[in-house]
Amino acid sequence: MSIESLYPFLHTGTARKEALLADVARSTAEKVAEIGRLRREVLAAYDEQLVACATAMAERFDRGGRLLAFGNGGSSTDAAGIVALCSDPGPGRRPLPAIALTADVATLSALANDVGFEVVFARPIAAAGRPEDIALGLSTSGGSANVLRGLATAHERGLLTVGLAGYSGGAMAEAAGRGEIDHLFVMPSASVHRIQEAQTTTYHVLWELVQRALADP
Repeated sequence: MSIESLYPFLHTGTARKEALLADVARSTAEKVAEIGRLRREVLAAYDEQLVACATAMAERFDRGGRLLAFGNGGSSTDAAGIVALCSDPGPGRRPLPAIALTADVATLSALANDVGFEVVFARPIAAAGRPEDIALGLSTSGGSANVLRGLATAHERGLLTVGLAGYSGGAMAEAAGRGEIDHLFVMPSASVHRIQEAQTTTYHVLWELVQRALADP
């Protein structure tokens, strides 16, 4: 199969290609500006809470706690991302114990098949979660039933609960109002792409603040 058959719009004449490249450049600039605005908005809304959350997380790590991260789809890759960041932080940084619940495919698929997908995070937390641990749940919509159930189970067992959501927070905002999520950070956007980009920035900031808190004597 030729490149031309895969991307015919790149082979429709010089004028068309120039217009296409101009559209790509404009769209890219708009998206960069959009995520920049969203990141500044999140920082303005949560600057003090980010510090408070990171301080609480550092206290749990100092007590021997672990980070249990979970989410669905793209959020599961973000959960894996923050676990990798904790486990292999690079020179001069303290490695931190962290587990991505979606990495255990055997347990996840068994629970989904035998019980129901809504319990795939709650059951492992109920089985292995300890009061000194941290549960971090990610959902772009804020309404993922299995993420909410995982956070509720973590709260019941005394874990520190942290949530990252999008839009207006959805059901995760309601759970935070009931005290089931200790720290909730909402990315106020209707774009899943921008939400996930802002969530990535948020957990990197939390990780950086945790590292600083742990480094202070």
